[in-house]
Amino acid sequence: MANLRVNGQERTYDGDPSMPLLWYLRDELAMTGTKFGCGVGLCGSVHGASSTARPSRACMVPMSEATGKPITTIEGLHAKNEHPVQVAWRDVGVPQCGYCQTGQIMQAAALLAKKPAPTDAEITAAMAGNLCRCGCYQRIHAAVRAAARGRDMTETQHA
Repeated sequence: MANLRVNGQERTYDGDPSMPLLWYLRDELAMTGTKFGCGVGLCGSVHGASSTARPSRACMVPMSEATGKPITTIEGLHAKNEHPVQVAWRDVGVPQCGYCQTGQIMQAAALLAKKPAPTDAEITAAMAGNLCRCGCYQRIHAAVRAAARGRDMTETQHA
């Protein structure tokens, strides 16, 4: 049995320990903000981790490894979708097709939680591995910079 803390709530899972965290989040908890991209951990489109920890590719994390770890999905980043990164994403108009947005937002939130005022080079390094099929990288960088200039990055719903 796996005991998890998902978006601040204690959860239990008593199924196949090799099932990816992604399917538990989407199918069992109906948290569809976490997306399926390539399925092999290369696209960066899925994340399930605390915004203050290094985001994980939820498609690659088996339930057995998720046990006891705090998991924050895009739904849990902020109760009203007002995390500084989410606000900046809307203000800058980052999304185009939406394929990568969850992963990009979670990666940016994790970066800013660790480094509130990153340089452009640090943003590029931190966001590497999150592929944007539409090529919105300039808007992504602009949104990360705007979020860094914005509000307190500790305003997550679940610390």
